[in-house]
Amino acid sequence: MSPALLLDEMLSPEIAVRLRERGHDVVATVAEDGLRALSDADLLAHATEQGRCLVTCNVKDFLTIARAWAGFGQSHGGIVCVVNSAFPQDRGFIGRLVQVLDALLAAGDAPGRDGVWFLSAPATASRGS
Repeated sequence: MSPALLLDEMLSPEIAVRLRERGHDVVATVAEDGLRALSDADLLAHATEQGRCLVTCNVKDFLTIARAWAGFGQSHGGIVCVVNSAFPQDRGFIGRLVQVLDALLAAGDAPGRDGVWFLSAPATASRGS
């Protein structure tokens, strides 16, 4: 079974649409009324409660939250960081990101509880803390 994802508000809902067309369980924050106003910490908590891994371009803020949570024993459902240098926000951004996420999901791959992965180039992911 493919891991479930939640795309943060910086990512287009078109990414979720394309991944769902490929059979994956993906929700976009901006497409869900109840999620748009959540703080980053609340969004990560929501993703965790829903059994979803969070996908974000907001690497600094979410890693800060994950480190703080780890310091007092709170877990998260995993974070996939989209590195801007590898995924420039140009015309091909959505297609490249869909391609990489589709490959990871099709392989049943995701960071898992408290895991953090960095998408550093199309078709690759590096596993971080």
